[in-house]
Amino acid sequence: MSVAGAGGRLRPKAPPIVYISWVALALMTTSSVASLRPAPTMAIYGLAAVFLYLIPAIVFLLPTSLVAAELASGWEGGVYKWVSTGISKPMGFLAVWCQFAMTIFYYPSLLGFVASTLAYVINPDLANNGVWTALVIMVCYWSGVFISSRGTKGVAGLASGGLIIGTLIPGAVLVILGAVFLGQGNPSAAPMTAQNLLPQWAGLASLVLIVNNFLSYSGMEMNAVHVSSLRNPKKDYSKSIFLSMGLVLLIFILPALAIAWVVPADQLSLTAGVMQAFDAVFAAFSWQWLTPIVGLMLVAASLGGMLTWLAGPSKGLLLISREEGYLPPFLQKLNKNGIQQNLLVTQGIVTSIIALGYALIPDVSSAYWIFSVITTQVYLIMYLLMFWAAVQLRRKHPEHPRGYRAPMLIGLCGVGFAASLAALLVGFIPPSQFGGGNPWIYFVIVAGGALGLGLLVPFLFYKFRKPSWKQPEESKGTES
Repeated sequence: MSVAGAGGRLRPKAPPIVYISWVALALMTTSSVASLRPAPTMAIYGLAAVFLYLIPAIVFLLPTSLVAAELASGWEGGVYKWVSTGISKPMGFLAVWCQFAMTIFYYPSLLGFVASTLAYVINPDLANNGVWTALVIMVCYWSGVFISSRGTKGVAGLASGGLIIGTLIPGAVLVILGAVFLGQGNPSAAPMTAQNLLPQWAGLASLVLIVNNFLSYSGMEMNAVHVSSLRNPKKDYSKSIFLSMGLVLLIFILPALAIAWVVPADQLSLTAGVMQAFDAVFAAFSWQWLTPIVGLMLVAASLGGMLTWLAGPSKGLLLISREEGYLPPFLQKLNKNGIQQNLLVTQGIVTSIIALGYALIPDVSSAYWIFSVITTQVYLIMYLLMFWAAVQLRRKHPEHPRGYRAPMLIGLCGVGFAASLAALLVGFIPPSQFGGGNPWIYFVIVAGGALGLGLLVPFLFYKFRKPSWKQPEESKGTES
């Protein structure tokens, strides 16, 4: 459908706003953050897993959620609007770029888990087959692009469905079976006494473990870009963020404890992951026929999470790029549903190249681990800017209407900033997986990658932007 534009020229009409409920947005946020994947890893620590999840929840998840809730209820437009208003437009572009850039290596990681889980259902030998992994990553990613290109409403439905089918139901089954196991009089595989509340100190490795859990909580602010899709954004976004925060904590903590009750720590394989844990728990009840069914449900949850990430960061980058002309016109084009199709396709080409690494590079795991660290560092730059901007906005615009005001905002931002900075710095410490390699080489690779992806690339886009890259107001809803 078209309407008359300037000079009588017909132009396509902007697509109408499609509303989503605050519960659907909460489930989208939860599906993008929470997962059963780390449950076996944390189950090794028994009751101390609660401590290891709660500390980063207090110093990172809570500040991130509350600060994002205030910012989103006062300024529509996501992290770019917050940072550009609080600090400056170039810093706003840097923040939204970092939020987008971290997903470049996130998809191969998430879909690599999908490939190994499907292999466990079909033929476990496929889990070590790089060609299989690469194929699954590419098929799933491009299918996700096709689904996302049909609009936000479809993404919200699939992401919410994936969370319920593949995370909430299997997680609840795991917790119930664990409780029944204890109720039958079986002893817990891990001691559950007060003496086991704190993890044993194992030097710097203990610190790295806690910081890694900080990163498990990243992404709570991501779906703030969809706040304009809520009927009452000022009230509904706050309710959405608190519901998702509670669900995330439950999904991380309870399944980890359930596994610790049933499976001894020395029998948990970190590489086999969550499928081995489910198989072991089902074996205690002679229900192992359920294992492949749960595998398919886990795949559904991962694909739902992927759809959420596809719809969020790239949309935020697109919106401000059209307004300020930060990206070339080709990357700004929309399809008939108003979706940033060219941006998703370009990102998909990079993702496919990384996926091919699974098939072509013999020791892709080590390189990929370093890429993941680099991506995490880039994401933490966004959090540092977000906390800084929140303080500036409260100071410069104290009377600006907000649907929600975070209590003790300055303190929350200080704690969140310090936690993010600590996580960023610890990322430069070589992990045990780096073996006996030179730590300075590791440092140079990580620092070079983080500076290149997080600072150099957006600087080049900003430096060489042209006035013609700005999209006129009347064409912001046009179809490509």
